[in-house]
Amino acid sequence: MLPIGDDNSTRRTIPVVTYLLIFLNVIIFLFELAAGDEFIYRWSFTPSYFLTNPGFEWITIFTSMFLHGSWMHLLGNMLYLWIFGDNVEDRMGHGRFLVFYLLCGVAATMAQLFATSYADLNIPNLGASGAIAGVLASYLVLFPRQRVRVVLVAWVIPLPALLVIGGWFLLQVLYQMNYTSDGVAYMAHIGGFIAGLLLTFVFRKKNSPPRLPYSGTYQQ
Repeated sequence: MLPIGDDNSTRRTIPVVTYLLIFLNVIIFLFELAAGDEFIYRWSFTPSYFLTNPGFEWITIFTSMFLHGSWMHLLGNMLYLWIFGDNVEDRMGHGRFLVFYLLCGVAATMAQLFATSYADLNIPNLGASGAIAGVLASYLVLFPRQRVRVVLVAWVIPLPALLVIGGWFLLQVLYQMNYTSDGVAYMAHIGGFIAGLLLTFVFRKKNSPPRLPYSGTYQQ
């Protein structure tokens, strides 16, 4: 079930932070390709390095959010940010959304750190999905009945955000419970999502503009 768009008829601002985050992630990934593995290992979050020297390695909590392991990793994350980030940014405001995004990323990294086994302490962690999981959670809180257009097998159908995002989160929990060893940091997704749920009530605007009637169109 792959989301490809949502209803933006209620959005009233240009999501400049969302666009900036996508731009930075793409540019940094292109730089990764040119710089090679040494650059990736230096700026990824490696649990053993952080636990040994947190005063020096803390910066990797943030830099690792902008690194990706492959084109598919990057494009998948940016697709979700593109679809869901603009509406959340609209309801929070640009500055609040940026702080919210980064805090969700920090929470995701810390959740994955606490769930990391001793044998995996030297494995670098990288990717924006923990922060984006927080964006998904916020979208779920703010727009639970918003229609999201998804590809389901051979069809494109609109489904409520509650079903699309709720189903995604349930899968993360199930994979984490089954200790799936596929290179995906499921606990980071869970931690970022829970942080997003809680932080939404802090960062959303108190007086949000009234929503327009559903127009029946999907823009993305």
